[in-house]
Amino acid sequence: MRARLSTTFRSLTVRNYRLFAGGQLIKLIGVWMMYVAQDWLVLELSDDSPTALGLVTALQFVPVMLLTLYAGTLADRFDKRTLLMISNGAWAVLAIVQAVLVATGAIQLWHIMIFALLLGIAQAVETPVRQAFVSELVGKPLLPNALSLSAATFQAARITGPALAGVAIAVLGTGTVFLVSTVMAIAPVIMQARMVPAELHRPELPPLGEREKAKVGDGLRYVRTRHDLLLPMAMMFVIAMFGYNFQLTLALLAKTVFATGAATFGLFNTALAVGSLAGALAGTARKGRPSVYLLLAAAVAFGLLAVAVGFAPYKWLVLALLVPTGFSTVFLAQAANQRVQLGVDGAFRGRVMALYVLIFLGTAPIGSMIISWIAETFGAAAAIWLGGAVSLVAAVAALIWQLRHAGDRLAFQARPTPRVRVVHAEPVGAA
Repeated sequence: MRARLSTTFRSLTVRNYRLFAGGQLIKLIGVWMMYVAQDWLVLELSDDSPTALGLVTALQFVPVMLLTLYAGTLADRFDKRTLLMISNGAWAVLAIVQAVLVATGAIQLWHIMIFALLLGIAQAVETPVRQAFVSELVGKPLLPNALSLSAATFQAARITGPALAGVAIAVLGTGTVFLVSTVMAIAPVIMQARMVPAELHRPELPPLGEREKAKVGDGLRYVRTRHDLLLPMAMMFVIAMFGYNFQLTLALLAKTVFATGAATFGLFNTALAVGSLAGALAGTARKGRPSVYLLLAAAVAFGLLAVAVGFAPYKWLVLALLVPTGFSTVFLAQAANQRVQLGVDGAFRGRVMALYVLIFLGTAPIGSMIISWIAETFGAAAAIWLGGAVSLVAAVAALIWQLRHAGDRLAFQARPTPRVRVVHAEPVGAA
């Protein structure tokens, strides 16, 4: 057990990574508290309108569509730690102003929409830079473990944040939740300022003239020539757009389908996050790049589970299904992230990860509006199972694409244990 724990948390032996992970954990707990409170506040201010909730969600991610690729070029040109301090500082200032408006009762729906857009701008810069920065904190040997622990940090916050928010909203009101989350948003700036730059695993920045040659188009062309990067990105484009909308759909499911309160919404989020944390920790022992078929299997599992959640007729069954759904959600996202990160050349890491973030988060404005329309027209449950069905189709299509590209095939093995296995094509020239 001790050996297993030391393997799971080995990146925490690096001081700079400990500071990074600690700051992220504190901030993200506050962010998830704020998101839960924000969703509930939007429904209160809009008479339970799915369209209003979808619009706010979309506004959070519109800047990701517009700015993320440019932020990736910044990550390849300038000091990532400095960029993170600036973007996290901007987030904290915006959160403070919004919290004051909520606490004083002056907040209106259009205020929330403006803050969603402005916070989205800070996130559009911070996310790809942070993704690329992890490799500088620990170096390539520890990168798979560090990426898994970063995902685990996110999911630990996702468990704690909604649970705290659900109770705090019911007992103290949304204003208190916003104020607490504001204080916590300052943590990353403090932690990043305490890092020792000399201990970062990074080459010296090239001269300014060389840095200016890092263009968005070069990153796009690089990915286009790499099937191993293009496949996970294309598949995640569809799944992130239609399947990863639980922030929107679970609020609607709790309030409009099961006619329950904020506490149940918090329970739904917590159940999803418990499974997500397990999914994140499951990858911490990984020492290399995940195989493409592991990635595809996780995608198929996610699609099937999301369909099951959408058709579940009872609240207890939804809670039970959200745990494995959360596991598959994060295991899939983590495998895709690691397959991209561990396969990309360091000179292109910022731009490639920016493209990955654009695909993963930038599709949210489109997806949230589509899913909110489906929820408005056919109900929240239909929005969930339809999203799962589209994700399943994308996973199967990606599997067929990979099999044809590699010349592999699937075979059913009845003994000793029934399972489907991949039969790899023989190398050219083999006897």
